[in-house]
Amino acid sequence: MQIKICGLTDVREAEYLNRNRVDYAGIVLFCQQSRRNMSIGSAKPILEALSPDIKRVAVMAAPTAEQVIQAAETGFDHVQIHGEIKPGTLDVLPVIKAFNIKDMGELPYYKSCSQIVGYVFDACEPGSGKVFDWNLLRDLPRDGKLFMLAGGLCAENVAEAIAAVRPDGVDVSSGVECLDGNGKDAERIDAFVECVRRAERRETVSCTDCLS
Repeated sequence: MQIKICGLTDVREAEYLNRNRVDYAGIVLFCQQSRRNMSIGSAKPILEALSPDIKRVAVMAAPTAEQVIQAAETGFDHVQIHGEIKPGTLDVLPVIKAFNIKDMGELPYYKSCSQIVGYVFDACEPGSGKVFDWNLLRDLPRDGKLFMLAGGLCAENVAEAIAAVRPDGVDVSSGVECLDGNGKDAERIDAFVECVRRAERRETVSCTDCLS
């Protein structure tokens, strides 16, 4: 079960991911409406502080090819695209295409695209921290590409989500933030990762086990 922690905003948060040996780290770029938006310059030291084993994901909404090129030059390994995929953006970095419950009908269109290496399935409002009906994903055919679940996940519900959907990975942002929404909380990341690992081992998990 792969784990992606998204929305990093501070270099100190890289250590939280390193010690938990997560698989992906996401940083929001070129998205002024997001409170987690980072500049290329601010993102670079975070990337440099991450373990080499962690894949660096630039999270963008309908980016231009030039923006994706900037991300590649800064050291990102993948680009996660929400919304429209514009001309030229598939030719720079491997793409993780994000879908929400409003646009999952577009999935078949992207299945044959070799540059798209995975999918993230999120709530109607990406980054909102809201859970959606996981039953919507039960009958989606798998095609060997990364199948990642997002949307309102946290230590308290991630085991249930994994049991319901059986994704290849889980993606969290709001669910591991400080209660005031200001940055990531080290203990909440620890708890989330522990619950995922227990669920992966098919252990019975209660939220109090992981949060204690």
